[in-house]
Amino acid sequence: MPSDSLSITFQALADPTRRAILASLTTGEKTVSDLAEPFDMTMPAITKHLKVLEKANLIERSREAQYRPCRLHPEPLKDIDEWISEYRKFWEASFDRLEDYLKQLQAKQENNDE
Repeated sequence: MPSDSLSITFQALADPTRRAILASLTTGEKTVSDLAEPFDMTMPAITKHLKVLEKANLIERSREAQYRPCRLHPEPLKDIDEWISEYRKFWEASFDRLEDYLKQLQAKQENNDE
């Protein structure tokens, strides 16, 4: 079982149902029933997904009488973005080198055509 927060966050995001739940929460706070509505699964199954998201600190759940609102807690997503940004820099540099190479090839081709 992973213990670092980045691994826990990626594990939570690995499931499409959990990603859909997070997407739903981007529009604001929702009840567990609201979150369960679009899915063809039992309430205990939805609750398990919510527990995984809560453990990853991606959602916050509170209790107000019978009302059980859930809200997005996006900070762990920022950590993922920072981790990915290093790879983004690599790919951008690679694409820049590829673009330079293609320009060189195009210039050579144009010189050969003359």
